[in-house]
Amino acid sequence: MQSKQLLPAVTLLLSVLFGACEKSSDYMAPSGLSSKPASTLNTNNLRITQLLKPVTLGVAGNFAILSKSGITDVYKSTITGDIGTSPITGAAIHVTCTEVTGTIYAVDAAGPLPCGVIDASRLTTAIINLQAAYTDAAGRPNPDFVNIGAGNIGGKTLTPGLYKFTSSVVIPTSITIAGSASDIFIFQVSGTLTTGSAVNITLSGGALAKNIYWQVAGAVTIGTTSHFEGIILGQTGINLRTGASINGRLLAQTAVTLQKNVVTKPL
Repeated sequence: MQSKQLLPAVTLLLSVLFGACEKSSDYMAPSGLSSKPASTLNTNNLRITQLLKPVTLGVAGNFAILSKSGITDVYKSTITGDIGTSPITGAAIHVTCTEVTGTIYAVDAAGPLPCGVIDASRLTTAIINLQAAYTDAAGRPNPDFVNIGAGNIGGKTLTPGLYKFTSSVVIPTSITIAGSASDIFIFQVSGTLTTGSAVNITLSGGALAKNIYWQVAGAVTIGTTSHFEGIILGQTGINLRTGASINGRLLAQTAVTLQKNVVTKPL
């Protein structure tokens, strides 16, 4: 008699459990995002991105600014961290000694005096590491997000993961990058990257600039008085407009252009 009384309750419990399992398997990618089952885990309709490893910078990671073809400057910029150019002559470094809290490295004695340090070997290694880091970031497979906002990410809050853009990216209004201190963000941009004027990138939740990588094939332009966060791995020029600032690194395979900017190497 007791077993007959328990049967309906057991049946109801099993029905609830199976129903919950079926519900947890349903998944719809948020609007504007592409679903990548190979790199996500769907639990209770939440999207968990793949775990990303940091991009290895090697010796290039010791620099706030590193360029292959020169650093131009409209005085006065404020740079915290080492800077350098290679293989171009040190004469292509237009930043003065008083603008840098760090070391200015050059391949020859034409670097800024009296503070320029000649270390061609160190610079050669740094440039090789810079190019390897760019290739690493560009080659990461299975993006979590593809072409969100059709390349316009203004106003968005970006969570950890691998982002791929098959054309240019514009940031016309301020954005937030949200995550923990261990989260990695990699942005693969096939075209240019441009921010508007007075646009700010804000970090929340403990996210760190040293874990944010912007791999950009085209030119990068940070708008007037804008603030940027992260490491820029640029295949083309990196240009900071008047009064712009960055907490990160400018690692360019061509030139870096400064105009009264603040560049701070991330902790």
